[in-house]
Formats: sequence, structure tokens, C-alpha cells
Amino acid sequence: MKSKGGEMTVKSIETAPKWLKILAPVGLLTLLSGGIGTIWWNGITAPASTDPSAKAIPIQVKSGMSVQAIGKELEEKGVIKSQTAWKLWTGWQAKQGKGTPQTGNYELSPNQPLDAVTAKLLEGKVVQSGFTIREGWNIRQMGEYFEKAGLFKAADFVAATKEIPRDKFPWLPAGIPHLEGFLFPETYKVPKETITPKGVVTQMLKQFEQIALPEYQKSASQKLTLLQWVSLSSVVEKEAVKAIERPLIAGVFTTRLAKNMRLESDPTVEYGLGIKQTADKPLTLEEVKRPNPYNTYMNAGIPPGPIASPGIGSLKAVLAPDSTDLLFFVARYDGTHVFSKTLKEHVAATNSIRQQRNASKK
Repeated sequence: MKSKGGEMTVKSIETAPKWLKILAPVGLLTLLSGGIGTIWWNGITAPASTDPSAKAIPIQVKSGMSVQAIGKELEEKGVIKSQTAWKLWTGWQAKQGKGTPQTGNYELSPNQPLDAVTAKLLEGKVVQSGFTIREGWNIRQMGEYFEKAGLFKAADFVAATKEIPRDKFPWLPAGIPHLEGFLFPETYKVPKETITPKGVVTQMLKQFEQIALPEYQKSASQKLTLLQWVSLSSVVEKEAVKAIERPLIAGVFTTRLAKNMRLESDPTVEYGLGIKQTADKPLTLEEVKRPNPYNTYMNAGIPPGPIASPGIGSLKAVLAPDSTDLLFFVARYDGTHVFSKTLKEHVAATNSIRQQRNASKK
């Protein structure tokens, strides 16, 4: 059945819904094809509300829910006027290959006619919710973000990141204790019902798989394992503030590794100890010398795992670092760094920056 030029027409009894075929002998098909039928149809498929300030109504279509049950709920909650019209229209749409209502959470306006409401359900235009994971965040910071946003507890998220879904993502490195580094930083818009600890973990792993992993796979030179690549990229991410400096910082670390020098990166010490230094409270010598697996002042090579989630800029920088003979850098506290070739130059730059900062505080 379709509406054309304001007149209701019935293609054939064979293509009409079963319930309508049953009523065919009493002449309902003929009735619908005439002017009275058009008036009746337009009346029951019109918007349920004419109030322009009417708010959207939340509707949840659960798995296994029948079309009839959905129609009943839509009518009871005031989204549509008639279950009869709903059943007729969805039956016709199914015969046209448009499918059936999809599961999920919806917000449906009573100001929309039946065909518009039905289209949303058939197309699965569920309520979208968002969350943003920033570059350089670690698992603990992500958990705090989700809990502060009222989505779920931080502890539940941390627990979910300790489950390694290698069945779904076989590229994940073997033996990792958690998913640190592989939860891709991005702004996500996803169905509201998927925002659960496991749901967001899956979303972020999929994003890493789609955006980051191909960069590694197409790299001409894969001198680093996947875990080493992400781990070193995470250190670059924590050190670099300005995007323009990422390739150079990656170059410094690459050069140090080639010379069998320790990376000596402050963020690795912070991660290992679970602390955060500031400009006014830098790491102490005791903290720098305190042993932990991530301490790159004490341990040679790349940390045993990532210390944060690197963005695509840092991941690319490690795959294509600047070629440099620079071996040191120190932060200016304005987002940039002073780079040096020798330890003597580095110490002088560090002292100069500290003196300038102390002078500015007076």
C-alpha cells in the first residue's frame, strides 16, 4: 500500500499484510482506496502531538521485541496515534525490503508523522552519546574521566582493561598485563547502550586497529615490535607538547637507543611511581633513583610497556623520526624544549631555564 498524489492505492491483496487480507471480504481494501480511506489513513498517521514544545520521548527496543509490542509501547507513550497504522505501515515496509525495527535506545518526537518515526526505527538511528579520550592519558586517567562523567566506576573500567580480547583483536601483543597504550585517544560518538566498561574498551581497540595499526603494517622499516613501537611512542607523547617537536624528540630517543644510552625520560619515572611532577615540584633525585620497571634512568632500552595512549602524531613520529645527533632536551615550561648535543650543553640549558623561572617568581 502506498500514498500517491494524496490518494491511497492498494497494489494487490497478495502484497497487503495478512491482517488486511482477512478483512478484504468486508470491503476494507476498497474503502481504503477511496477518499474516506485517505482521510482515515491521514488521520491515524499524522503526528501524535501538535505542540511545538513537546519533548522527544525515550523508547528502548529490546532484543527479541515483536513489532506488535513496539507499536503498543509507541502508542502508550504518545509517540504515535495508532497501533493499527503502525502494524500496516511496518508490514508494508518489510515487504519492500526495508527490514524491521532495530534494537537500541531512541528518542522519538511525537511531532513527527508515523512514516518518519518508523524510518528512524528501521534505520537504527539510536541515541548517540559521546566521550573524549585525550592523547597522553593513561588507563587510570581514563577511568577517572568516565567516573567523573557519571558513566561508570573507574575501578570497573580498570578491570575491563585487564581482560585482553585477543580472540577479537589477535594483533594484540602476547603477555601484556593490560591494554595500556592500545586504547586509541579520540572523540567517540557511539550508541548510548554501548557505553559500558567493556563497550568503550572495544570501541577504542577498534579505532586503534583502523587508524594506528595500518601505519605500523605499511611502515618500510619495522625495527621495533608492535609493543616497542607503541611503548616508545607513548614516551614521545608524554614528552612532546608541540606537534612540531614530536619527530625531533623521537629522533633524540632513536639516536640514544642506537648509542646504547638510556632514554632518561621523566614521564617513565612518574608512570612507574604513580606520581605527577609539576614545574614547582619536579622529580627528586631520590625518586629518579628509585627502581621500577619503567624507570628509564635506571633501565636501558624501551620501557616494558606503554605509559599512556599515544596519538597518531607520536606514532608516526617514531616510525619516521628526524635524523639527528642531538642527545638531550629540557622543557622550557612553555611547551617547547631546548635541545643539546652534549651533556655540558644540556646542564647549562637546564640551569638557565631554572634561573629564569626563579627570577620570574620574584
